[in-house]
Amino acid sequence: MEAKDFVKNCWAVVPAAGVGRRMLADRPKQYLQLFEQTVLEQTLLRLRGSGIFQKIVVSVSADDGYWSSLPITKKQWLIRANGGEQRADSVLSGLNVLDDLADPEDWVFVHDAARPCLTHSDLFKLRTCIENDSVGGILALPVHDTLKRSAQDKILETLDRRTVWRALTPQAFRLGVLKQALLDASTKGVLVTDEASAIEAMGLQPMLVEGRADNIKITRPEDLALARFYLEQQ
Repeated sequence: MEAKDFVKNCWAVVPAAGVGRRMLADRPKQYLQLFEQTVLEQTLLRLRGSGIFQKIVVSVSADDGYWSSLPITKKQWLIRANGGEQRADSVLSGLNVLDDLADPEDWVFVHDAARPCLTHSDLFKLRTCIENDSVGGILALPVHDTLKRSAQDKILETLDRRTVWRALTPQAFRLGVLKQALLDASTKGVLVTDEASAIEAMGLQPMLVEGRADNIKITRPEDLALARFYLEQQ
């Protein structure tokens, strides 16, 4: 299926209000330089270049001092939303912006601002896999390392890695369902670390779609160099 067939009912939301303290940098990690653009610009251009999305909503903090200085903010395909204290707040803010533009049955792909190495092939793979699914799904990686469950730095047990996946983004769900899931989680005090966890709290089971290992999230200083390497290889 061609990208143009997706555009009418696909939107993207990029939560970008985090401060990224583990990067030990002088600015939020999404504004660090990655070749000619910032990390955030690289991510947004990668999403836009897929041709899948009608609009991309970026949720940034109200006191963000970097966003307005980026040339990309003038693009008509971008919409700014107010970010929140937590990731879920920022995503919900982005969904609220889409209320006036999109249908509740439209697909929304939520993608981390600090994942600039996402490939178009993974985007299309996720979109194709969830096309007729009633819930939606996420990009993920099966775990190959041996996993330990711990308490106070002591091993309690070894987990069965055959049943464990690493959650990546994008995570794609229907606008109406995802918004309700996030609202319910907030009301009930459910810990939401990604969109899938909110969907799971509703008793639904998102699809796991295997993605590429180079879809890394820049979290620590060494990740920036790794992202440069992956982008060069791609």
